[in-house]
Amino acid sequence: MSIADWIERNAALTPDKTAIRFPGRDVSCAALAALVELLASALAASGVKRGDCVAYLGLNSPEMLALLFASARLGAMFMPLNWRLAGPEHRQMLEDCPPALFFVEPQYVAQIDVFRDALVATALVGFGSVGAGWIGWPEFCGRAGGPAPRDAQVGPDTPLLICYTSGSTGKPKGVVLTQRAIDCNAANSADMHELTGDDVILTTLPLFHVGGLNNQTTPALQAGCTVVLHPKFDPDATFDAIERDGITLTVLVPAQLDMMMAHRRWASADFSSLRMITTGSTIVPMHVIHAVHAKGVPLVQVYGSTETCPIAVYQKAADAQRKAGSTGKAAAHCRLRIVDERGSEVSRGTTGEILVHGDNVMTGYWNAPQATAATLIDGWFHSGDMGHQDEEGYLYVDGRSKDMIISGGENIYPAEIENLLIESPDIAEASVIGRPDARWGEIVVAVVVPKPDCRLTGEQVLKLLDGRIARYKHPKEVIVVEQLPKTALGKIRKEDVRQMVARTA
Repeated sequence: MSIADWIERNAALTPDKTAIRFPGRDVSCAALAALVELLASALAASGVKRGDCVAYLGLNSPEMLALLFASARLGAMFMPLNWRLAGPEHRQMLEDCPPALFFVEPQYVAQIDVFRDALVATALVGFGSVGAGWIGWPEFCGRAGGPAPRDAQVGPDTPLLICYTSGSTGKPKGVVLTQRAIDCNAANSADMHELTGDDVILTTLPLFHVGGLNNQTTPALQAGCTVVLHPKFDPDATFDAIERDGITLTVLVPAQLDMMMAHRRWASADFSSLRMITTGSTIVPMHVIHAVHAKGVPLVQVYGSTETCPIAVYQKAADAQRKAGSTGKAAAHCRLRIVDERGSEVSRGTTGEILVHGDNVMTGYWNAPQATAATLIDGWFHSGDMGHQDEEGYLYVDGRSKDMIISGGENIYPAEIENLLIESPDIAEASVIGRPDARWGEIVVAVVVPKPDCRLTGEQVLKLLDGRIARYKHPKEVIVVEQLPKTALGKIRKEDVRQMVARTA
């Protein structure tokens, strides 16, 4: 049994129903099942078997989702890569977990070609016209023969999804999620959203994030809903879909909602088909909550992370206004603890670290046993986030014990940027922090100390990062100072740096 059985079941029950609506085409339940079967057969003919990795770099598409389910059928792991990252970042992930096959959309082929020689064990499949050393999509699909082989050892505990998340040391970590985790997460989503086969889901978040993939998209395909899938977020296309496609549920992070609220169409947009909008990924500003509620739609919050698939805590629609600002209660199939630095549970109203337990939690980080042991203790995921529960058990996230910055829903770890900056012969020290921002939640600010007799401008500092990390990780502001505040042991005082930056705002 695998989650690919969801697709076969829907095809048997409602073959003509639209499973995925994508710009320019509708994919029925029967057609999606046929595509999954074709790709599973082609993957098997290409030598993919249980435990192998299949990678994908590209925008949202029905093919991307079909490859996920085809991988599930074979017991392979599916690794979606963040198309916003730079080439060196992709290379690091691909070398950490080398895929057997790597599917790449045309706009990213040149970026991969730069280090193609390093992918010695990987077959490259390109969509559209391809050059030497690449397999075309039609040629790959043509490898399919009969039905894909069934591996009796593929089951709930088979790893399925590996999603890379930037690490606190600057090195990305691959979060491994099993088929059981995806199934458990879908059950949590079904409870949160009261999913039925009549729902129409709009997905605009990227599917390389568990938020875009698993908050509603895979749960909707389990429940037999229709998924309206956009390649990427566009405010006008989002308004069009909500008004024309009978959308009942969607996930929009605060940065997306801010863009929509600033759009000329916001005031007159018809949201009457929506049962609720789900949001999360960062602390949700109250003005966003009030603006959505003013449209007559409950804005429900979800809390979680890549390591929890992501659904761990959520509100329900009935609580959206009464508990505005809360992320809700533990998911139906999760347990939640708030603990102090000694691991003891704290009383209601007291802030502590948020711990999560459930079948949706990762099995660990790929090739990183020490990081896994430090994060997963007796089955409990230690999030590093700080929060408290009110008297009714509703969770409020107070902040993060780690230095991670969340800007526009993207996780950014300062150490990764700092490590690159201090490689410069002109920079003595660097500290990167997040500063609150009304639109993005936080923006990245770099504070740098030049080497003696070196004159640095903010523009020069930013050029050091060009092509080395994703643009969204680049500092929005650079502050050049003579020295950074430190402890007696020489460690930079991050809190003092934050206060320094706040004074310059």
